[in-house]
Amino acid sequence: MLARLLICLGAALHAAAHAEPDDDPIGRYLQERGLVSPAEPSTPITSPSLRDRTSEMVMTAMAFIDLPYRRGGNTADGGFDCSGFTRHVFLTTLGVQLPRRVDEQASAPGLVKVQREQIEPGDLVFFNTLKRTYSHVGIYVGEGRFIHAPRVGGAVRLENMNIGYWSKRFTGARRVQGTVPHAHGPRVAPEQSSGQRSGWATPPFARLRIHVPAE
Repeated sequence: MLARLLICLGAALHAAAHAEPDDDPIGRYLQERGLVSPAEPSTPITSPSLRDRTSEMVMTAMAFIDLPYRRGGNTADGGFDCSGFTRHVFLTTLGVQLPRRVDEQASAPGLVKVQREQIEPGDLVFFNTLKRTYSHVGIYVGEGRFIHAPRVGGAVRLENMNIGYWSKRFTGARRVQGTVPHAHGPRVAPEQSSGQRSGWATPPFARLRIHVPAE
């Protein structure tokens, strides 16, 4: 089973790198896993280079599904909180070192605002969950879903941001434009270096599920 899932992951990444402009490998992958309905609308990424980059980011983020939440956490070994999760994924896939706090990520240099109807996979999505405009963050993966580290007692998971709870708390989206990785590779902060090659690098796709929070 694990070997078959890893083959599917590799095929999805290969398709993302070689897809035609009107293809949407991320959306197709979510459909094949039963996470979205084929009837749901899809907005494909049209730039081949952007599609390749964001596909890698999305697949990397999804590799951490079911990793337990840890307040203040930012390593794959120790667990993540919401901003630690986004920071780790952006660093390891894009070489971009985001600030540590959610509100700082929302205003970070090099990130641009994105209108809700223009959100694409790989964009940061922000929510007001603690009576602060930017108090929670996740990564949009396509088909109206985002991935995040939710709260104490939870684990990294996918959510539908179009349902009432998340839709009414959505406060904005941000995108990295013209990203150029560091000349000597990604800059890894000391606390992140030990967890970068943990067992969570193997995607537990067999456990993928969409969580629907109570209103």
